Amino acid sequence: MLTQVQAAPGAGLDAFFKAQGVAVIGASDDVTKIGGRPVQLLRKYGYAGAIFPINPKGGTIQGLPAYASILETPTAPELAIVAVPADATLQAVRDCASRGVRGVIVLSTGFAEAGPEGAALQAELVRVVRNHGMRLLGPNCLGTVNVVDKLVGSFSIALEQSMPPAGHVGIVSQSGNIGSFTMRNMADRGLGVSRFIATGNEADVDVADGIAALAQDPATHIVLCCMETCRHAGRLIEALEMARLQKKPVIVLKIGATEQGQAAAASHTGALTGSDAVFDAVFRRHGVLRVRSFEELLDVGHAAALLRTDRLPTTDAVTLVAASGGFGIMMADAMVEAGMTLPQLADSTKALIREAVPTAGTNNPVDASAQMSARPDILLKMLTALQNDANGSTLVLLLALSLYNPRLRGVFLEALSKIRASHPDRLLIIISQGPADAVAEINALGIPVFPGIPAAAKGLAGLVKLGQLGTLPAAATYAGPVDKVDAAVFRNEFHAKKALAAAGISVPREEVVTSADAAVRSARATGYPVVLKIASEDIAHKTEIGGVALDLQDDAAVRQAYARLLANAEAHAPKARVDGVLVAPMVRGGVELIAGVSRDPVFGPVVMVGLGGIYAEILKDVAVQVAPVSEDEALRMIRSLKMFPLLDGARGQAKADVAAAARTVARLSEFACRHAEDVAEIDVNPILVKPEGQGVLVLDALMVPTAGNGSAH
Repeated sequence: MLTQVQAAPGAGLDAFFKAQGVAVIGASDDVTKIGGRPVQLLRKYGYAGAIFPINPKGGTIQGLPAYASILETPTAPELAIVAVPADATLQAVRDCASRGVRGVIVLSTGFAEAGPEGAALQAELVRVVRNHGMRLLGPNCLGTVNVVDKLVGSFSIALEQSMPPAGHVGIVSQSGNIGSFTMRNMADRGLGVSRFIATGNEADVDVADGIAALAQDPATHIVLCCMETCRHAGRLIEALEMARLQKKPVIVLKIGATEQGQAAAASHTGALTGSDAVFDAVFRRHGVLRVRSFEELLDVGHAAALLRTDRLPTTDAVTLVAASGGFGIMMADAMVEAGMTLPQLADSTKALIREAVPTAGTNNPVDASAQMSARPDILLKMLTALQNDANGSTLVLLLALSLYNPRLRGVFLEALSKIRASHPDRLLIIISQGPADAVAEINALGIPVFPGIPAAAKGLAGLVKLGQLGTLPAAATYAGPVDKVDAAVFRNEFHAKKALAAAGISVPREEVVTSADAAVRSARATGYPVVLKIASEDIAHKTEIGGVALDLQDDAAVRQAYARLLANAEAHAPKARVDGVLVAPMVRGGVELIAGVSRDPVFGPVVMVGLGGIYAEILKDVAVQVAPVSEDEALRMIRSLKMFPLLDGARGQAKADVAAAARTVARLSEFACRHAEDVAEIDVNPILVKPEGQGVLVLDALMVPTAGNGSAH
């Protein structure tokens, strides 16, 4: 049965990594050409399966029998590498489908990245492969590498001189050059690679497929990912969850963080790029470590690969050691800024340090002075005392330039070798810039080396996040109904709040009136003082036109305010449709929050929460997460705000009802999921958070319809 349904993340990718037989369509004797390189690399590194060069001229290519068509090969290859011009690619892929090929790598360019005609051709490629149950990688990609089995489906120059050693680091990249650069650098650090995949235009196989395949690969223990964008949020999230459940750490270098960078990513890949803060939130939710530079990707990826999941740190406690008080202070500053804590050492530990180095300062950081490197036994005694300390922290030792001195190098390497043997499960990290052979010796002991203090601080904080992978709670999901919303919710705040109240969110008792007399009656029923607000679907920002009157104390004030609000609306928004005036109680006390929902182009409804007023607008002190969020997750979002102490009873103030606020944010996120087809944005501002145990009240709300829904807003 023919199907156009995209395969589940990772499904069928064994065709690229475990293929029995490879055809190279567009094969060439010239190894400098894209069609010549895969044949050369397959032969050079000893791929054990059959290699079928395909070229209309037939004959022999690089010493192998060549075939005019893949339809003529003696056996059907499982993988085909296509390196022909774009206009010849479609027929080549059709031939692959006829031959029963399971996976096709299209290295050729000239598709979606080249304009509308190329995009149409790419769409036809997808139709063919999905109708025949094949998987397509590319087009416009750098292909795949299975280092263990020497299966090279790539023309990467990173493989020109040597294949990386076989190991446990899997690499997924949308950019071929960034991915191959990562592979080469990992190899240069002496680290083994398991699989490499560069996804290019992602017509079929995407970055989620790559992550999912590596998450299920026994040879891969850690995944390094270079990402520009995401085309399908659900697939990416599913893949990240697969990696989390398999306890495979994922480290992502997500590029395109700035507005300009996002524009470049879109033009390069032809896909929408979601908000950078939303990507951060998704990564955080699913245990992914996001790094901000290529250097950080290499440093942290290298360290994580050395430690494997069983030795990754799970607490933020760190003990720092340097031969200089000044360096110790620099280390402490960097570690605290990165979110690490510096516990005090036990008195018994301090005594043992002083026995080894009488002049040492025994606070944390430990100022061990130059005497620590006088002899290997002195250093070993001090390190042993620190590794045995009950605080269980990670030990970070600054060697600065000591490894360049032959005598000191000998002292450190002897002591480190012995401490590693005696304490194999305790984490020790070194800060040193080299030399490279000394760093390699330390790495061989399973001890990560970072090149500087900032790198070590960021790296260690990242390792802790990876170490906590297994403790993450399951992400909230929405499996409820998707309902239509009453179009009235877009008319004014009264109807918007009425809908929120039906969803379990607390709002004040209020009423829309259409006369001054009715306003007075409503105010009396509500109880003075009251607030009056203009009610209009065409006036979103009421205060800007004088559409709000606060703290009205009596009937006369209500009558005057009613007339003034209507006059202001007529003067400043003469074409606005006015439903009347909203009468609500004047509520005092508590702390104001702002919350809302917006529609991310990649991930859909996203919920936001922050402190009200200038904190959200000017200081950008907000937390975001893809909807829905659980109450626990909403609470973590609120606690992550820089200004959270204002809610937590700072300077003797009463603690606010944070639990009720979290419940409100969670219900708002569920409302957004339930009505995602109709509601594009929700602005709930302010939410008055009362003292602990007294709940919250949503004082204003605005809903914006999706295109084509609701009234003409």
